[in-house]
Order: sequence, then structure tokens, then C-alpha cells
Amino acid sequence: MTLKSVLFAAATSLPVAVTFAEPATTTLPPIDVWAHVFDGQPLQEEAPTGAYGQPDWLSNRRFATTRAYIQQDPWEVGVEQWWRSRDDGGHWSHLFQEEVEIGLPGRFQFDLYYDWSVENHNAEYQDTAVELRWALADWDKIFLNPTIYLEYKFVDPKQGGDIFEPKLLLSEEFGHGWHWAMNFIWEKELTGKENEEWAVTQAISKTIIDSKLSIGVEMNYKWETTNGHRDNPESQFNIGPSIQWRPTPDSHIDVVALPGLTEDGPDFEGWLVMGFDFGAGTSKTKDHSFAPVSSRQ
Repeated sequence: MTLKSVLFAAATSLPVAVTFAEPATTTLPPIDVWAHVFDGQPLQEEAPTGAYGQPDWLSNRRFATTRAYIQQDPWEVGVEQWWRSRDDGGHWSHLFQEEVEIGLPGRFQFDLYYDWSVENHNAEYQDTAVELRWALADWDKIFLNPTIYLEYKFVDPKQGGDIFEPKLLLSEEFGHGWHWAMNFIWEKELTGKENEEWAVTQAISKTIIDSKLSIGVEMNYKWETTNGHRDNPESQFNIGPSIQWRPTPDSHIDVVALPGLTEDGPDFEGWLVMGFDFGAGTSKTKDHSFAPVSSRQ
């Protein structure tokens, strides 16, 4: 028997075991997605797209008379043009305000604005103001999302004394497309007549077209006194409709009409606000209808 035959016989006589390796499997971590769904339809403007988990509707100032939470993400910049028209017994006056808003880290926002008025066909400088607001926590971590607001107005001496104004801002969303805010305000003129004002403003809106159109109601109540006449306050109450149109994801136009219901206050106040956001933080042009949790912070 040849060597070749011996090797062949030995090989065929050994038991042979054939095994097949299990295919490799990879388990991916779960991906959480957000969607505010009502009747199967999520609202893009209620997606938590902000740096602090805040919804997109807050990024475009929804209310003219009432502020809400933080408007700008860190290092995002916005500009706004305001026009307030007031009728007081048939006497009309107009206030114009140019505002720059800058988002800061740590749930802070810094605003700078310049006010001037037109009355009896004369334009006059009113004041330059600085504003700082700070949200106590990320959105929806504390009930009503309280935010502290401090403002200081450097008033032209011809118009009166400088003004200090702290506010407590509250805001919330509920139901489907319902948005709400309320402010508690104290304003103090530091020199001159030393006017002192306590005020409450409140606003609510309902989304009609997601991220495009909403309608609502705004109101404000003011109680004002002057030095030497603290026991004889003047009160003002205005309430009326509001509307916001967002031509693009980064722009907004607000119109508010508030008839007056008290003798001390104006017969009418109307507001037109036009704003645009730009800068490093701007991200509203993206579709965030379904945003991963990791992108909220």
C-alpha cells in the first residue's frame, strides 16, 4: 500500500464536525424621538428645538404686551422694530422702538433698545434701555417656567427720570396649539415725579397654521401713582385681539389692537412688531418636527 493510500484512508476514517458561526449581531441604542401629536398631526412649532428644550414658538416673539421665557439661544441675535400707536381722547401719539436681542449661555438673554416718539408732528428721543432676563430652569422643568426680567431705562432728562423695571415672566403651552404667558411688573421712576406703576399683562393664542399663523387675545392692567399722590392712583385696562404671521422660519410680524376700558387710560393702543433672527444660533430653518432628545440640550 502506498503512502498516498494510507493517508487517504486515515483522513476518511476520522470524524469530521462542521460548525457554522452565528452571524454577528449589533444592538443599536434606542433612539428617542419627540412629537407633539394630536389627531396624528404633530406641530413643528411645539418641537423642543431650543438650547434649553424650549419650543420653537417662543423663538419668535408671539405677544407684544407680554414676554415669555427666553427668546434667543446662546449667541443667536434678533432685531425687531416696534410701533405703538395710542389714542387718548382723540389725541394720537406714536412710539417707535428699535431692539437688538442677544442670547447668552446659562439661560440668559440681553436686549438693548432705543425709543423715540412722534407727537404733534414732532419727533423726540425718549430713552435707551438695557434688559436682562434669566430663566430659572430649562423649559418644562418648573411649573409655568418662571423667568426673571430686569430693565433699566436711561431716560432723556427732558422726558423725566431714569426708570427701573423688574418683572416675573410666566409662560406655558397646553392642549394643541394653545400658548399662554403672564407678566407681573413693577416700574419705578427714580427721579422727577417718581411715578410708580404696578401692572399685570396676560396673553393667549391659538395656532391656525403651524409655524405660520396664530390668533389670540392680549390684555394689560396698570395701576399708577405719583409722589405725593399715592392715595389717588390711575388705573388702565386694555384688552383686544392679536395676530402673528411668520413669513419665514426666522421672521415674524405681530399686530395687536387693544381698546381701553377705563377713563384713566387711553382709548386705544395698537402694536405692530416686525422681527428677524440671525446669527450663530439660528436653526429654525431646519425641520424639527421629530427631533432626537440629544438635540434638545
